[in-house]
This record gives sequence, C-alpha cells and structure tokens, in this order.
Amino acid sequence: MNLAASTQDDEAHAIAPDVRHRPGVPDAWHSTTPERAARLAALRARMADADLAVVALASPERIYYLTGLDHLGYFAFTLLLVPVDGEPVIVTRAMERPTIAAQLPHCRHVTFADGDDPAMAVSAVLDEFAADGATVGVEASALFFPPAILARIRAATPWLRLRDTDALLSDAMAVKSAEEITLTRRAAGVSDAAMTAGIAAARPGAGEHDVAAAVHHAMYTAGGQQPGFAPLIRPLSLLDQEHVSWQQRPLVAGTGLFLELSGCVARYHAPLSRTIYLGSLPDGAAEAHAAALAGLHAARDALRPGVTTGQVYARWQHAVAGSDSPAWPLRHHCGYLVGIGFPPSWVGGGEVLGIRSGGETPIAAGMTFHLMSWVAGHVVSDTALVTPHGAELLTSTPRDLTVVT
Repeated sequence: MNLAASTQDDEAHAIAPDVRHRPGVPDAWHSTTPERAARLAALRARMADADLAVVALASPERIYYLTGLDHLGYFAFTLLLVPVDGEPVIVTRAMERPTIAAQLPHCRHVTFADGDDPAMAVSAVLDEFAADGATVGVEASALFFPPAILARIRAATPWLRLRDTDALLSDAMAVKSAEEITLTRRAAGVSDAAMTAGIAAARPGAGEHDVAAAVHHAMYTAGGQQPGFAPLIRPLSLLDQEHVSWQQRPLVAGTGLFLELSGCVARYHAPLSRTIYLGSLPDGAAEAHAAALAGLHAARDALRPGVTTGQVYARWQHAVAGSDSPAWPLRHHCGYLVGIGFPPSWVGGGEVLGIRSGGETPIAAGMTFHLMSWVAGHVVSDTALVTPHGAELLTSTPRDLTVVT
C-alpha cells in the first residue's frame, strides 16, 4: 500500500465527522444513515452464518445501498470491503478522496493512483482483514468488477478462499423499506412530469430531440437527478431496436412514437412508457392499445404477495390473448424488478429479474416492478408497488389512446 496515500486517507477519515454536517451533503444521505447501519448489521449477520470473513462489493447499487455513495466516479474501479467485524473500507481512485470524505465518514478510504494497479490496494486490505485460509465473498460476475482485476487479486492472495456471493444482498434489496418506497413515489412523480412534458412536445414536424429536451427539462425541474438510463424516444418503425438512442429525426404524421423514461430521486427509479400517435391512428392501433391495457391491468391485479413471477406472466398472457383482437406476438416478459440504479441501468445492474413464463421468484410486499404490456407495436407500462393486499401503480400518466396534432 502507498504509505503517503494511507496517511492522507487517515487524515481524511479523522475530519469526516465535521464533513458530514457541511452544506451540500445530500439530504437522502442524512435521512437514511440509521437505515444503512441496519442494512450493514443484517449483511454481517448473513456473513457470519456463511462463515465469510470479508465481502467485496463492486456494484454501484450495492455500494450505495450500504453506504450512500452517490457520484459518477464508479466508471473507475471501486470496491467496498465489508469485514464481519470492524470498519468498512472503500477502495477508489485517488482523485475521489474529497467525495469519499464528504459522503462516507464511516468508512476507511484506501486509494490507488492513476497508473497503479487497484488489485494491489485491495490485496493489502484483504491481507489485513482475512487470516490464512479465510473465506472472502466476491461479486464475481458484477458488471463493475473486471475479471482481470479479480484474477490479480486471486494471484496476490493465494492463501484466501474466494467464494462467489453475488446473491448475498439480492433478497434484501428486492424488498423496499418504508423510506425507500417514499423515494420511489417521489421518483414516480418525476416520471409523470417528464412524460407529460414529452407528450406535450411531440407533434408532426417536431424532432425526437425536441421531445428529449422537454423530457430532460421537466425531469430535473421536478426534483429528479440524472437517471441510470437515458430516456428512450423512437418511432414505432424502430420499436424492435430496443435501446437505440434518440436522434434528430422528424416526427411524421400518421406514425406512432414510443417514449420510455424514469425519474430518479436519491438513485431510486420509477419507469413508465407510453405510445402516442401523430396526426391520426394507424390501422390496428386501437386494437393493440386495448389489448396492451388489458394486459397491464391483469398483471397489476395478479401482482400480490405469495404468487410467483411466472403466475403473473400467465395472467398477463391470458389477458392479451383473450381480447377480441387477433393473436398477438407475445413479449418475453411483462416487467422486471426496479429500484436503485446507476448508469448504465435502472434495473440495478446487468442482470434483469424479469416477470417471465415459468418464473419461480416469489412476490413479496415492498417489491417494485416496472410492469410492461407490449402488444404488436403498442406499449404501455407503469411502476407498480406490491402491497400486503395487492399492487398499486405509482406512475399515473393517462393511459388513454392518444393522438397529438
């Protein structure tokens, strides 16, 4: 470990109690500190049960869940090391020192300089925390944990047993607390404001970029922050290009436009999507809208504690196929779990926990899903909160068949 860096880290840690009261520290951090302490205690209890000396977490969403670190520096290697006892350690690029001092006063900060190997900084901490033969839990398949760095950590600490523990926090993070639900509701309000502005800006002759500008302006003036995923705005002719970026394409009368977006408050997301038509309705649009809306309502009604994701999908499928319309091509899922998100995702990482055919994931109160009903080119979706007695749609932009002129 670099001794100069270590000394600077100790100094930053020493001033942290004062830093945490300075203006500019996010309100969300102040309000959730006790909750995050409880999350850390719960993780350590699970670690003790699994005989883990340390857990190494690289996902921004999981680091944020436990610490509250909210910045855009995750593009550089960042690792949270949680020992079963003692102070957590955050390993980051050296230039993030002021941010860590301000936001994470409860963590020891170890840095690596540009050009240095972060694996060596991590290995030094593991050498300190884990005795010969101890087991370390690692997010081995995390999007933000490069395999090359993990391989060098393994090579530098051959006396440790590394175990894949990607699922260690999954169940806890899937069920939102009362405070997390409050933040998600606020995000839903931002989503509705942004969607309303986007629909108002859409008209024949305008461009996709005009709609995007209106969406972004509304999103931030309504109290949101940059979401984990940029708004998706594209004509229905490109609907199958799932994540294509908006362009300066003109909106053409007689065609449809797809808008999907999410507000973000304290990193919590509440996505929704709407399909609108420009000037007039294309053939089949009304029937597709009716089927999609029936599917959304069926999925919402089925989403309740005790059922499985596969049962929800089956209800959605039946509602769509049971309309008076022709048989529709069926989407591979009708929704997915959402919550904390950092770029480039609002689903909490690279893996999507979807509501799919045959899915066996049990539904629990406190989960939030992006419920999607996608039928023959018409899409309607909302964020749904699972309550003890059913599901509540948190986003409320009108779901009527919409034609703009």
